[in-house]
Amino acid sequence: MRIAMVSEHASPLATLGGADAGGQNVHVAELSRHLAAAGHEVEVYTRRDDATLPERVPLDRGVEVVHVTAGPAAPLPKDDLLPWMDAMGDELARAWSDPARRPDVVHAHFWMSGLAAVRAARQVEAATGVHVPVLQTFHALGSVKRRHQGAADTSPARRVELETRLCGDVDRVVATCHDEVDELDALGAPADRIRVVPCGVDLGHFTPGADRAAQDGGTGLRLLSIGRLVERKGVGTVIEALAGVPDAELLVAGGPPAAALDDDPEVWRLRKLAAEHGVADRVRFLGAVAHPDVPALLRSVDVVVCTPWYEPFGIVPLEAAACGRPVVGSAVGGLLDTVVDGRTGLLVPPRDAAALARALRRLTDRPTRLRYGAAARVRAEQLYGWATVARRTAEVYAELAPQAATPWPAPLTVPAPGAADGVTATTTGGAR
Repeated sequence: MRIAMVSEHASPLATLGGADAGGQNVHVAELSRHLAAAGHEVEVYTRRDDATLPERVPLDRGVEVVHVTAGPAAPLPKDDLLPWMDAMGDELARAWSDPARRPDVVHAHFWMSGLAAVRAARQVEAATGVHVPVLQTFHALGSVKRRHQGAADTSPARRVELETRLCGDVDRVVATCHDEVDELDALGAPADRIRVVPCGVDLGHFTPGADRAAQDGGTGLRLLSIGRLVERKGVGTVIEALAGVPDAELLVAGGPPAAALDDDPEVWRLRKLAAEHGVADRVRFLGAVAHPDVPALLRSVDVVVCTPWYEPFGIVPLEAAACGRPVVGSAVGGLLDTVVDGRTGLLVPPRDAAALARALRRLTDRPTRLRYGAAARVRAEQLYGWATVARRTAEVYAELAPQAATPWPAPLTVPAPGAADGVTATTTGGAR
């Protein structure tokens, strides 16, 4: 099958850690690689942000990144890219007018990519009579962002309106979690066009290891919060909860490099909060951590804490699970799927420090932590490896381009989300 990925701001070639470089870049890169490994041909179309970039760059065997000129050939914040999406769509249409480059399916990542992809597909169909099916993964919905960020939301004013329109324009919406299905329903997305396929994790990079007590004999609970240092990620809630968990220490990873922490406003806010709650001596800020170093950091702690106000999916819980560490997380968004309460970790209401402290006290029991961590790794292997995610995604592609579908091994049988141990369900990624 010939597959076109459209990822207007998130190039799979980008270095992680930039303002607009992160989970989507990894998702597009890994999904493309694993689809190609299964025999598909993949081209990833992304906006040219540097005039010196070649038109085509190999990413891996069977995957090429194609730089599309749309707007200035310079880095721009993603929220400033909307005016250039018509131009990007026109360039895609020109590329796909060549039958040798015309994709069997188009998979758009992020809402603006969807606008460009639909525009291009309609032009191709008008010119040739060939329908090019478009799938949409939003990665984050503007309606959710606006609800939680309010005036701090920097998205274009028409984002929700345009996302609503996209839900009716595309052939399939690939949601990354079941909570997103409810949000899509509120936007009026046709239920029969929605499929659920989660994000994935590199099971070879994120691997289990001995628990911390076995590593260094530590007794007090060591916690880790890792991710962007912005208020909505809920690190402040963890600091407040720490006052109710005696002898626990908290490592905070993310934000600027360690040398620049003293100049970061969010670090100042969190340090002040820690002092107010009498836990400043038990909170340590590490600064940015390089991607290759993250697995070792995860294995060096007892519990990973993810307590955002909202989270479209959330990669950290998967990385922690793959490393065999339990997660205490907010019962929001993707965490409702990735953390099985009472089996691989614990879920608490967002912004509820008292509930978080109670959950963390439960995990001062080492056998419970070990049991949860082992179950988390097994579940990661069964549901969230990139090979599994790619296969489930290809099954959705095959619905729209059966003539180009590549046979896969036996149907995937996995534990149903939240099911008891031993209960399985055969799935093709359909929405519940």
